Amino acid sequence: MSALIERFYMAVGSGELGMLHPVPGVTMVAVSAGIKKPGRLDCVVFALAGGSQTAGVFTTNAFCAAPVTLCKTHLKQRAPRYFVINTGNANAGTGKLGMVSAQAVCDAMADAAQVTSAEILPFSTGVIGEQLPYQKITAVLPQALSSLSANAWETVARGIMTTDTRPKASSVQIDIGGQTITITGITKGAGMIKPNMATMLAYVFTDADMAGDALQDCLGQAVNKSFNRITVDSDTSTNDCCMLVATGESGVQVDRSNPVFQDALEKVFLDLAQAIIRDAEGATKFVTIEVVNGADQAECLRLAYTVAESPLVKTALYASDPNWGRILAAAGRAGITDMDLEKVIIHLGEVCIVENGAVSPGYTEAAGQAVMDREEITIRIDLGRGDCCETVWTSDLSHEYVTINAEYRT
Repeated sequence: MSALIERFYMAVGSGELGMLHPVPGVTMVAVSAGIKKPGRLDCVVFALAGGSQTAGVFTTNAFCAAPVTLCKTHLKQRAPRYFVINTGNANAGTGKLGMVSAQAVCDAMADAAQVTSAEILPFSTGVIGEQLPYQKITAVLPQALSSLSANAWETVARGIMTTDTRPKASSVQIDIGGQTITITGITKGAGMIKPNMATMLAYVFTDADMAGDALQDCLGQAVNKSFNRITVDSDTSTNDCCMLVATGESGVQVDRSNPVFQDALEKVFLDLAQAIIRDAEGATKFVTIEVVNGADQAECLRLAYTVAESPLVKTALYASDPNWGRILAAAGRAGITDMDLEKVIIHLGEVCIVENGAVSPGYTEAAGQAVMDREEITIRIDLGRGDCCETVWTSDLSHEYVTINAEYRT
């Protein structure tokens, strides 16, 4: 049985997408190119209205995939008109031939759409180290162009899935100056998740009218509060890309200092990032790690990630085992300089488990067990040494995670 079939029911929460609003100036389609499996949706095309502004952030992995390199190059040359996304093959670790393949996809799309190749951005996700069968992609691009729709969000969200069990999308509408602005986005990702810029693949669109530099700033802020605060397994992908497009079709001008727009944008980004954790490979828990009253952001994040990525903490979470010593030990090895143990307070949900350097006098195993039995758990660590706070979201570590990744190429 394939890993995808085995983990069909492995996710936290309902996964309901809610209303996904069309974004004027954006059309889309998902088709099957048969890259790994015949009939499976594995090629997605987004078409952008002329005049759209596009901002992007990309993986910092030194072995970044060929399409990532080409995306960066094309973004500097022309305003994108089309995104072409394939699953089933990452086109990473493929050397010069991988770049040739990514360029061939762009050239074919440009010919079909009668634009320049630099106006095409390619994206890939899937197995690393295998040459991209680009001919399968180029063969279906004319079909894709003839089938574009303004409201196929759920379908295209499914079309970019790999080990995901369900599509991930979010959408909001806000009022600015008496006019409606729409923000809608999709993402994919379930494993190889510790984004060091963005997430595996994410595409967010708005009809706001924004300058390119303002759009890039808004994207950076949103990413830093969402995708850069999640971890499944501490691995950063070779293919991570996060794109933000402003079509300008609403006619409403928005600058980087508009708090209404930025708050709405960050809500969409946080919804998408948390959806990845809820659907993490083998996940049975959605876990929030809060570090409060730290001296600075760096130490808060260092501590949060140390706990979030501890295999012992994560397996205890999977077992619903209130083994608070694992949390204590992880916090203690996070490298916090001059940590005053007498001031550190740790809560599991609403239950205080550690204070004054030892187990809380009021703690009971039954109270801890009641929290650990939940699907959604918060671990809160109060350092008592400053006013900085940071939050990281993670999942548990299950047998299923090992199975999925052991059988990934089968």
